[in-house]
Amino acid sequence: MTETERKRKSAQGRRRRAKQSARPRHYSRGLSPLMVRIMAVNAIALIILVGGVLYLNQFRANLIGERIRTLTVQAQIIAGALGESAAGGPEAVDIDLAPARQILTRLVGPTDNRARLFATDGRMIADSRFLAGDKRLVEEELPALDAQISFDEQLEDAVHRLLDSITERIEAPPSVDRPGMRGEDFLEVMAALEGETMTQLRVREDGRYIINIAVPVQRFRRILGVMLLTSQTDDIDAIVRQEQMLTVKVFVGALVLTLLLSFFLGRTLVRPIRVLARAAERVRQAIGREENIPEFAERMDEIGDLSRSLSDMTQALYNQIDRVEQFAADVAHEIKNPLSSMRSALETLAMTDKPDVQAKLFAILRDDVKRIDRLITDISNASRLEAELTRAQTEPVDLAVMLGVLVESYETTQNSGEVEVVLDEYEPNVFMIAGVEARLGQVWCNLIDNAISFSPRGAKVTVTLERQDRWVIVMVDDEGPGLPEGAEEKIFSRFYSERPDTEDFGKHSGLGLAISRQVVEAHSGMIRAENRIGENATVLGARFIVELPMSA
Repeated sequence: MTETERKRKSAQGRRRRAKQSARPRHYSRGLSPLMVRIMAVNAIALIILVGGVLYLNQFRANLIGERIRTLTVQAQIIAGALGESAAGGPEAVDIDLAPARQILTRLVGPTDNRARLFATDGRMIADSRFLAGDKRLVEEELPALDAQISFDEQLEDAVHRLLDSITERIEAPPSVDRPGMRGEDFLEVMAALEGETMTQLRVREDGRYIINIAVPVQRFRRILGVMLLTSQTDDIDAIVRQEQMLTVKVFVGALVLTLLLSFFLGRTLVRPIRVLARAAERVRQAIGREENIPEFAERMDEIGDLSRSLSDMTQALYNQIDRVEQFAADVAHEIKNPLSSMRSALETLAMTDKPDVQAKLFAILRDDVKRIDRLITDISNASRLEAELTRAQTEPVDLAVMLGVLVESYETTQNSGEVEVVLDEYEPNVFMIAGVEARLGQVWCNLIDNAISFSPRGAKVTVTLERQDRWVIVMVDDEGPGLPEGAEEKIFSRFYSERPDTEDFGKHSGLGLAISRQVVEAHSGMIRAENRIGENATVLGARFIVELPMSA
């Protein structure tokens, strides 16, 4: 990829990020999509439940089945009475119409059922609809021609039509009701002429169902005719419609209550989320630090946890900005020192022609260049450290094995008579932690190098491992002069350097201990320093203590 292409892609990325940043945030919607989803989920569950109830096909079928059983018994009783009383004698081959009509009038007339009597040749010989029985005229007032249907009636009718449209219809043949009807018009009558009682559900022109029960009229097993008993199902439809309307009313009330409760639940969720979103947007756009994330401290749920986490995150962001600002100031200060020295050396070099002075000035320039190079390298490592720790994957680390290998390398590289690094033998798999092995090794190297630099020739640097509860404690002891009074915390600051008098100035950048603290704290641990005190309050040396949590 050429330099021009890289610049073009970089510009495109900047424009894309700018557009995304300028994209409006929809924090002031009239109705929250989250609230709509909550209402929809609750309402859909209720609709599915009520839809199953409103289906009511099984309820209708049960009522029709029960009616069929009752009519079958009634039809068999009437047919038995006709066979015994409406026949001329043991040798009769047909039904005596006069007593048959009386029986139909007495037994069927008071009911809403209809009985028709068919002869063996298929002729209809009697119909209870045209027989004189318990019949009377009922006077009903007709509605006015200009009468208006009330809204409630219109609504109820619309609900019924809707429910009828979604209810599965029972397949049935049409009803037969015309002059000159014969037994051949009814499958159930033909089956009864064969001696079999048969039930048939039929549908009228208006869509209502009727029940036909065909029973053979017998005398001494001789079939004299067929009695067809017909019953309307208007009362069953009325019961079903009443149940449907009651269910609809309960559903409407439950739906309103569900939506109100969903709205309340949505408000308790959506409102604080909106407040947090607006606050985060103000923090993003704010130049100063007046904006803070509100904490819903009184809420002990996930919303409260979210608000506290966002508040902590914002505070951590501000702290990070402070650290970056301070780091930049420290870097500028540290780099200015060698630059000032180099500028002075160059100015002096231009004004002198003495070889010995020039040699000293060139040596100063070389040392300052090395110091700047070392500073830039250490600063670069420190800048990348936090990002690397964020991306790195932790893995099980055995500190006993790790420190053992590290101390062994020091024993190999140290010259005879110099500082000795000592580590006792520890069992493996006892001091296990989860961490980034390379960065932890950098911590131990920094601490051991620091201890060696302050220890006199022939002294010892002792590394010790301990366990306390769920913590692993690593201690690095030296036999040097110890820490200056009040410097226990300052030594972990960036670019702070308290070096021995025998060491050349500028050999260390003062970032080693600061990096060590950053790595330890990234592993959820702690690091501190103290002096080892002996008898008569004498300082025996310095001790660095690192505490790291054990792996689960």
